[in-house]
Amino acid sequence: MADEIKYEYKTVRTVRGTHGLVISKLQKDGWELVEQTQGTLRSTLGFRRPKKPQPWLLIGSAVAVLVILAIVIGVASALGDGGEETDRADKSTAAASEKPADRPTPTAAKSPAAKVITPQNDPEFAALLKADYCDEANLDFAARHEGEKIAFDGSIMNMAPHGDYDTRYDILLGPGDDGPNTAVGPAFKYEDANIADLELTGKNIPATVDPGDKFRFVAEVGEFNATQCLFFLHPVSTEVR
Repeated sequence: MADEIKYEYKTVRTVRGTHGLVISKLQKDGWELVEQTQGTLRSTLGFRRPKKPQPWLLIGSAVAVLVILAIVIGVASALGDGGEETDRADKSTAAASEKPADRPTPTAAKSPAAKVITPQNDPEFAALLKADYCDEANLDFAARHEGEKIAFDGSIMNMAPHGDYDTRYDILLGPGDDGPNTAVGPAFKYEDANIADLELTGKNIPATVDPGDKFRFVAEVGEFNATQCLFFLHPVSTEVR
């Protein structure tokens, strides 16, 4: 039927306790919750919303304009090639006459050691560790520091097997020492990591880790998922505290 409504669909996985915020945010954008599955650590939410009609006439006009513009640029480029060929020949002759000894030897640039961001040397990161886990500051920090290293004292908030694995986990970290009771700061996540990936160091290294354990985390900044309010990290080292 011509008037039949067509939908687009979205599936979102959220950490336990955050699904209400995610549902509210997506409903403001016009999404309708149609399915919800509750897991031990995560919830899976299914949404749909009506598809917007495609402005095919406008798209066709834009394509036609681009084609005409490309033809005009190509003609102008062809007409200007004659003068450019002469200029290139003159420059090539001048370059050939230049003696190698006259050219300065480039100096190798020394790359400084990569800085590890900590609450002590970066006020922005210190403030982030005390902000709400869904605050836009998380997205700003992740976008500007992706791939860089951070270090902070924190604890394990929760962990669960990744998929069907028995030795790979999704681990939720929080700043401070409160473990599952952490109430402030980003919801940092190591996804699909085994115990060896954590690179445990320090005295009395445990064979495994559990919620509530306290560590000095050094990690590489990944992306911030604004829908799930999860700040993804990649483990570098984990020092027992």
